[in-house]
Amino acid sequence: MIASLSGQVQEILPDSIVVEVGGVGLQVFIPAPVKDDLRLGEHIHLHTYLIVRQDALILYGFVSREERDLFTMLLGVNGVGPRLALATLSVLSPDAIRRAVFHDQADVFSRVPGVGKKTGQKIVLQLQDRLPALTGLERIATVSDVDSEVLGALTALGYSVVEAQAALQSIPRDTPDDIEVRLRLALQYFS
Repeated sequence: MIASLSGQVQEILPDSIVVEVGGVGLQVFIPAPVKDDLRLGEHIHLHTYLIVRQDALILYGFVSREERDLFTMLLGVNGVGPRLALATLSVLSPDAIRRAVFHDQADVFSRVPGVGKKTGQKIVLQLQDRLPALTGLERIATVSDVDSEVLGALTALGYSVVEAQAALQSIPRDTPDDIEVRLRLALQYFS
């Protein structure tokens, strides 16, 4: 098992990167928000998960152990393979996944391409016993439906999920739950 790797980003491909480690270029599939923030020549450390197939060795990389562990848990859900697990982590942050599972919000997973209502319900049901319980502060910080809509609108406008989440966090807490107001404030974050 290859648990982690450190090296220089040699190439950025549409769905993966090539990291040079000790003179060897390793292709690693990583979540889209991480890939979007990388530059050629940048040094990166990834926690990895290796999948061994009859005809290939496939590496998946994550910036934190938490993401890698969540990826592993998602692989344990019936009907979720490595591509779908990676797509889930490309669209939803680990905290968003934990909150959705804790609050039984299967519809949150429908934002992930390839995840329908039934698969979202399976993810929630099968991860409820595996994920650690949320702390009191995390329970309070649940993303509202309005913020989910704002997040969707920002990503539709071309912002990455990470950028959109940062814009949402910049909105003052006392702002009304009105989508137009919250979207306007989120867009001001980028100006």
